[in-house]
Amino acid sequence: MTKTVSNQAEKAQIFADLHQPGNPLVLYNIWDAGSAKIVEEAGAKAVATGSWSVAAAQGFDDGEKLPLEIALMTAKRICETVDVPVSLDFEGAYAVGPTGVSTNVRLALKQGIVGINFEDQVIGGKGLHPQDMQVKRIAAARATADEFGVPLFINARTDLFLHESNTDWHSGLMPQALERLAAYTEAGASGFFVPGLTDPELIGRVCEAAEIPVNVFKTPAAPDHETLASLGVARISHGPNPFRQAMRDLATRYAETMG
Repeated sequence: MTKTVSNQAEKAQIFADLHQPGNPLVLYNIWDAGSAKIVEEAGAKAVATGSWSVAAAQGFDDGEKLPLEIALMTAKRICETVDVPVSLDFEGAYAVGPTGVSTNVRLALKQGIVGINFEDQVIGGKGLHPQDMQVKRIAAARATADEFGVPLFINARTDLFLHESNTDWHSGLMPQALERLAAYTEAGASGFFVPGLTDPELIGRVCEAAEIPVNVFKTPAAPDHETLASLGVARISHGPNPFRQAMRDLATRYAETMG
């Protein structure tokens, strides 16, 4: 194992250890090397990109519209700029089949990242990948990371709740969510991400059932950090909200300057 990979492996373990149920890792998602450095200097123990923000910062829409080479270049610059662990929102790994996932996860690891968000929705299509297919995709990512020599934190994201805007129906999705949680865990996932889920009782049920850290997306509709911690959440993500706020501030300051 090379010295560089060894250091990357150490950072990966540090990142994993930051996921503590009841004392969640809060990730105020960044979008480039500059924002990563600012957040690190403000005291962040780790940084994570948000795919929506990274794409928007380069003038692209979300959903793997940002070319893979730009996504990887951005990840590399962030890893070279900060000392803390870096997690990459890799969407669907820019691939469908396990072989493509493996190839692209290896490319991402070469940039220095120690974690990925890996979602089960069909990018550019409809619905979610069948559970058995997503299991194969996660297993491919895990095998690739093991071969590379880095205990990559695979944050397996399910879009079940995000795709259902009527929160009254979220309780009916719980059996599917818990089934995917168990299957993804067995396939090698390090964490389980449930964006769109905001009901405290349902979040608590996921945390209770999980053997791996649970990640929740912090929105105005979601419980506050203290409540999420009490429910057993181990990771809180802010997604595109920091970028959107920064851009609103920029527009406001420009308007004030112009009088």
